[in-house]
Order: sequence, then structure tokens, then C-alpha cells
Amino acid sequence: MRLVMMGTGPFGEPTFRKLYELPHQVVGLVTSRPRLRRGRRTEAPSQLRQIALEHGTPVYEPEDVNGREFRPQLLEFRADLWVVCDYGQILSADTLAAARLGGINVHASLLPKYRGAAPIQWAIYHGESTTGVSIIHMTPQLDAGPIIAQAGTSIAPEETAEDLERRLAYIASTLMPNVLNALEKGAVKPIPQDPAKASKAPRLKKTDGLIDWSRPAQAIRNQIRAVQPWPTAYTFWHRAQSPPLRLILGPVEVEETVTLESPGTVVEAVGDRLRVATGQGLVRLSSLQPAGKRMLSVEEFLRGYPLKAGHRFGPP
Repeated sequence: MRLVMMGTGPFGEPTFRKLYELPHQVVGLVTSRPRLRRGRRTEAPSQLRQIALEHGTPVYEPEDVNGREFRPQLLEFRADLWVVCDYGQILSADTLAAARLGGINVHASLLPKYRGAAPIQWAIYHGESTTGVSIIHMTPQLDAGPIIAQAGTSIAPEETAEDLERRLAYIASTLMPNVLNALEKGAVKPIPQDPAKASKAPRLKKTDGLIDWSRPAQAIRNQIRAVQPWPTAYTFWHRAQSPPLRLILGPVEVEETVTLESPGTVVEAVGDRLRVATGQGLVRLSSLQPAGKRMLSVEEFLRGYPLKAGHRFGPP
């Protein structure tokens, strides 16, 4: 089959490499342009682009994959299938119809749960113990197409979103050979999703990293794991006679200890021990990064900053 890969983020890399190992022809990569600010790039080019160049595959970076300007190129591919993974644009009905078999999308959740741009992050945020990968036959509705293949996995207690994305990306690549083989033979029997069981996973915002200390300690720990590496978890140290200091937080441990201190209150700040009250239990911090500085261990931070028990963390 003639395949066109559509992807931008790192989640698509193992799947893209897998396509070159299979008895199909990859005739193009459609990816997003690096964003510009004041004429300068604010992010590196997609790694998928480098993979395509290594194999001599043409790369296309349309502003709008569904736009009139890109339509002739879509037709020129004479594609049998669009393989979409972490691309960032929703394909219209006309675009899907430009490939003989339409498109398949690789999604990092067990659909219909966590439809949207950040399924891995929200699964961790909400304390899910399992997640997985779904490959769906695409429709113009976001992540709503019938399911062709799925594979589940447990979420390890220490895994961050970055860790889990790496594992799920590999799992997705292992599903691809059987999916493409079944599509080529016309042997696919897609299973419709139950919309009543759908949940949303919208793109993260910077403010999703702000810690609400009134939440339980375990929920705060999950949030810190979920927003790594972006937007990262942060809070503000409210200091007497000084402006609040923004602090990025590293991993934390949960302590079920009962405390009468109000959420966000520093309960202990001695040596390498920094414990903070939450809405239920305590968290013990491992590292902090003051605004404009490097990440410091708790011991390093307490040597350089006069943080004491009774001080408060909270919103700005």
C-alpha cells in the first residue's frame, strides 16, 4: 500500500520507523512547521522530519492540511491510507476521502476514554492505574472513529507523562503490522465507540501545573507526574515583606499523616526534609527550582533560602 504519515510529536516516532520495516511504500510525511516568534523558531523541527529525510521521503508542512492550497498534493500522493499519529490537525471528510482507505489514527488511550490532545497527561492526573493505545478508523469527529485495535498496560506508580508516552509509543508501533495487513486484505472489523463512555483530554495549559494544596496529597503527586516535562508543577512561596517566589516542584512522596495545619503550610523544613500540608495528608518534596535558577535538592534549597515551618505555599 501507498502510505502517507501525518505526525509531529515524539509519540509518532516508533510507528513511523515501523512503517519502513513493512512491505508498504511510504510516499510522504505531512508534519507541522516549527512555531515562530518574532521571526525565530521557538521549537526544534519534528524528529519525524529527520526520519523521513534519512529514507529519502518527501516532507510537507502545510499550514492547513484541509486547505485548498494543499488539496492538489493530497491527490498527487495517490495514497491508499493516511497514518495519523500525534499530528495536531483534525482531518476533514474531504481530506480523509482523498486516500483510498481513508485514515487511521493512533491514540494514546483506551478509547472512548480520554479523547483529545493530552490523553496520557489526564490519565495520570486522574490517578488511573491502567491506560493503553487505540488505533481507530478516522472520522471528522475528534477521536470518535470505530476501533480497529487496542492494547492496554498498567501505569507504574512513579511514571511521569514523559515516561508513559515513551512506552505507549512503542506499544503502538507493535500494533501497526497486523492493522495494516488486515486493512490491505479487507479483513478489518471495526468496533464502534460508545459515546456515553467518552471523556475528554484537552490540551494542557500552563496553569494546569499550578498546585492547589487543598487537594489530597495523592492527587497532588499525580498532578506533578502528569505535567512533566510540560508545563511542570509549580507553586508560590509567600514570604513576609517580599514578593511571592515561584517554585517549580520535583517529585514528591505522599505521607498519610493527619495534620491540623491548613493546606499549603510548611510543616517541616530541616536538613533534607521538606513537608507540606495538603487537603488530606502531607507531601514530602525532593527538589525545588526557584524562578531563574537551577533545580535544587531540598537540602541545597534550605541552605540557601530561609524557608521555615509555618511558611505558606499557594497561588500567586
